[in-house]
Amino acid sequence: MRALVYLARARGKGAILIGEIALKERIPKKFLESILLELKNKGVLESRRGKGGGYQLAEPADQILVGQIIRLMDGPLAPVRCVSRSAYAACDDCPDEETCPIRVVMMEVRHQICEVVDRTSLSDLVENEDQLRLTANHALSFDI
Repeated sequence: MRALVYLARARGKGAILIGEIALKERIPKKFLESILLELKNKGVLESRRGKGGGYQLAEPADQILVGQIIRLMDGPLAPVRCVSRSAYAACDDCPDEETCPIRVVMMEVRHQICEVVDRTSLSDLVENEDQLRLTANHALSFDI
C-alpha cells in the first residue's frame, strides 16, 4: 500500500523505478518487485522498460480504492468466511447460522471495514498523509 501511495503522489511524473520506491519507502527491493508485478498483472499498475521505465498507476489515484487493493492482494475482507460475500463458507461447528450471535457481530465488523476501505482512495491516503505531516510539523513547532 505504501508503494501505491508513493506512486499516487508521483502521478504525472512518469514511470518510477522500483529502486526509488524501495529506497524512499524502506521496502526490500525483491519483495517490492513481486508485489508490483502482481499489481501490474491485476491491472492496477502499468510498467515500462528501458530508459524512463518503471511503474505508474494504471488509473487516476482517486479511482483506485483501498478496498479494491486489499481484496486483490489478500482476498475477502470478512473476518470469518460465514459472513464473506465473495468467499462464503459455513462454519463447520456452528449449530445454527441464522441464530449465531457471533455471526451477527462479524457481519457488522465486515460492514464497517467495507464502509471505510471502499470509500477511501489512494488520493485520499495522499491527502491524509499530507494532513498528518502538517499536524505533526505544527505540533513540533510548539515543542521548540
